[in-house]
Amino acid sequence: MSPLLDVSNMRVRYRTAGRLASVVKRMDDPFIDAVCDVSFSLEAGQTLGLVGESGSGKSTIARALLGLKDIAEGSVRFDGRDLRSLDARSFNAVRRDMAMMWQDPVGSLSPRLTIKSLVTEPFRIHGREGRDLDEEAARLLTMVGLAPDFGARYPHQLSGGQARRVGVARALALDPKLVVADEPTAGLDVSVQAEVLNLLSDLQKRLGIAILVITHNLNVVRHITDRMAIMYLGRFVEQGPTQAIFDQPRHPYTEALLSANPEPDPDAAKARVELSGEVPSLRDRPRGCEFHTRCPHARDLCRTVAPTVTKDAAAHTFTCHFPLLPPQPSPR
Repeated sequence: MSPLLDVSNMRVRYRTAGRLASVVKRMDDPFIDAVCDVSFSLEAGQTLGLVGESGSGKSTIARALLGLKDIAEGSVRFDGRDLRSLDARSFNAVRRDMAMMWQDPVGSLSPRLTIKSLVTEPFRIHGREGRDLDEEAARLLTMVGLAPDFGARYPHQLSGGQARRVGVARALALDPKLVVADEPTAGLDVSVQAEVLNLLSDLQKRLGIAILVITHNLNVVRHITDRMAIMYLGRFVEQGPTQAIFDQPRHPYTEALLSANPEPDPDAAKARVELSGEVPSLRDRPRGCEFHTRCPHARDLCRTVAPTVTKDAAAHTFTCHFPLLPPQPSPR
């Protein structure tokens, strides 16, 4: 059975200078690669987490999947259809099966509309108004744990957690097959974060939706995702089952991210792995392994030759010349 979403060698570019400026400055390539050779798949009912520092390309992937940014190279198949081959009208039809949860739960809601209008707006946008919107609003609000009378309120009358639930209801209005959640717990208290994540998990089990989570919060990734992908300078440096990566990261960048994650169990605390230097500019990518300028394990080979993708057990892949070794059993 084919995956719901299948991305192969996707490349997304941003123009750094206008056409006239690029001619005047004699720029052969007035673009930067924000996403390079990214490949992944997502099954119905699964959750994939995209993790990385700011500017690593996570949100660019989401924008490209939703048709908000052009894809320069590669293929993207969603529910069996090649998105790059679709015209605007055909893509809009497919787009109804995708939904976005924006990062700012309050700022993403128009302050001039009631909650009822906000959660039922997707019906009007996609021409599905031939239904009782009062009933639909009540159904959606109840589904996310809010009373139907919340429909008469305005966004400024909601708490952060309530606003996030409204965002979930709005995203699920058209019964999508894929939900892209951009920092789904941003700005929320820890207890409210857990409520939102549990809500998403429950809805996923009930509805069978796939979820793509974009976050830098590793606790969110551990709590809700089946698989995770670590991004650095627009590339995946490691990808695999979430628990396998948490148990044994193979790439030094993943190790550093995990070591910086707060550990609730003091007995399980890990030594912090410090990275030297700054994240390189996308305009001036390092030769060889692009992480070598910050890697504590870099060797001469890393500075000149780009590593290839290596596949470990359980579909765990990583891109490193000298991957971290799994722990060896203690001798008896």
